[in-house]
Amino acid sequence: MSFSRIVRFVPKGDESKVLIGEPVDAAVDVGLAVRKGDDVEVNVYSGSSVLEAGEPTGQTAVIDRILAPLTRREVGTIRCIGLNYKKHAEEAKMSIPEIPTLFLKPDTCLADPWPAPTIIPKHTLPSDSADYESELAIVISREAKNVSVADALDYVLGYTASNDISSRASQFAQTQWCYSKGFDGACPIGPVLVSKDLIPDVGKLQLRGLKNGKVLQDSPLTDLIFSVAEIVSFVSQGTTLQPGTLIITGTPAGVGFAKKPQELLHDGDEFVVEILPHIGSLYNVLKNEE
Repeated sequence: MSFSRIVRFVPKGDESKVLIGEPVDAAVDVGLAVRKGDDVEVNVYSGSSVLEAGEPTGQTAVIDRILAPLTRREVGTIRCIGLNYKKHAEEAKMSIPEIPTLFLKPDTCLADPWPAPTIIPKHTLPSDSADYESELAIVISREAKNVSVADALDYVLGYTASNDISSRASQFAQTQWCYSKGFDGACPIGPVLVSKDLIPDVGKLQLRGLKNGKVLQDSPLTDLIFSVAEIVSFVSQGTTLQPGTLIITGTPAGVGFAKKPQELLHDGDEFVVEILPHIGSLYNVLKNEE
């Protein structure tokens, strides 16, 4: 592992480039700093992908525009685990699953953090049912198939933040979730990819979801039903996971449709997925599709 915390970005002064590297300040919350307009200086790496980061070049650059740490080509089909927090199962009035609940998102769901807009599809606007789901995301480092739980973490590159944007009206109208969660841009991730070596125990992470500054989700990852190792092992059974495969691990209690009154997403809303320590804040600003 050649990095601890890595970002992919467009540098100030040369919008034709896409670079990767580690923030000079190892403690900076990159998403928060970029949102505030602060300069975030990055030690540039020689590689062109977080999957093959290369080595530090000795050069630095300042972030102009932050990007998702992975590209659509790299993530392929996104694996998603539903109903994976005990308290979320309780608020949804659903039984604790005995095996992980898996659904898929296409690579066209992948989206960058702010300042890229997070789109609410126009055909879902009449239902007023756009919802957030703050989630920890796993990135696979190397080809994996039929992996045991004991060996599963050996195939993990690291972790980032994600938001499983959902249309509840479409979700509840069907038994399958892929359609209601599979719209273009419905899986923003980032901005920081953190090495698994920096987070040996994800149970020590705290996840929050904030809408326009109001905390709506707040949960330790000890509330997970299935661990990272169990998820990676399950998803790999009979299926080859390529390097870069993205697995999002479910959302804790506090989703918008379950609140009274409901807290849904609308044009202009700011939603933040915050995972501390190390990962930081994923900012998204919602925009109605024209």
